[in-house]
Amino acid sequence: MTGFGVATADTSSETGGRQYSVEVRSVNNKFFKATVRVPDELSALEAELESALARRVARGSVTVTVRMGLSASDAAGEVNVDAARAFVLRMAAAMPPELADRMTIDLATLLTVPGVVGISADRVSESARPVLLRLLNEACDRMLTMRVREGEGLHALLASFGAAMRERLAIIRERAPEVIRQYQERLRLRINTMLADVGTSVKDEDLLREVAMFAERADIAEEIARLTGHLDQFDAILSPANNEPAGRTLDFLAQEMLREANTIASKSADGEIARRIVEIKTAIDRIKEQAANAE
Repeated sequence: MTGFGVATADTSSETGGRQYSVEVRSVNNKFFKATVRVPDELSALEAELESALARRVARGSVTVTVRMGLSASDAAGEVNVDAARAFVLRMAAAMPPELADRMTIDLATLLTVPGVVGISADRVSESARPVLLRLLNEACDRMLTMRVREGEGLHALLASFGAAMRERLAIIRERAPEVIRQYQERLRLRINTMLADVGTSVKDEDLLREVAMFAERADIAEEIARLTGHLDQFDAILSPANNEPAGRTLDFLAQEMLREANTIASKSADGEIARRIVEIKTAIDRIKEQAANAE
């Protein structure tokens, strides 16, 4: 399901004078896929933020974007003495011996050398960790609230598909014995018409034997029972008492329901049952579509 949440922290003693912002966006996906975008100074926290996100979200493509505004002390930077010393020694080693004694160091130029002045990524990450984890949870709360509102509408839609399938299945269950009876009458009429010219009629036991063979081939009671059981499980998944992620289970269950519907369609030659099966399969396809939106 889709959702969006953002949380911010302004300059304070908690943030060390920095400004932080965490955005969480989610879109539909059959699996959980996380993308965490952080400034270079916070790259050490990327894996930890992804793990914290996985504890809150079970399904969907989720993008976390972290922004940071540096404090005044960060802007001033820190002098990396080791980097400055290493640069000076490299320059001295590259100087010709006759010029080495006259070499001077311009401090302003030295401070512009990459790596000499900057901020400590380790120090920034350590101070930012508790703040960012808190902001991530707050942003997830807001994102999940949006997803819950969408989920309520999705729940009602899925429940309507289940109710429609039960209604059609009840018609099929009631219609099945009538199909056998009608076949028996048509078969009796057809055979008696063919035998009328020779002055004889079909024996009841022969007719019943043929009807029994047809009834065995067209028996859909087992498939109806299994499909009913799948619908019971479908209702249990949608129950408010179920706190487990439902998306993947619904997708698998829809495949099983489609299998039973196809078997019923292949066994029955009745037009009314065929129409109801088409309606059931349409509902199953809609369930499969919407299952991709459910967590």
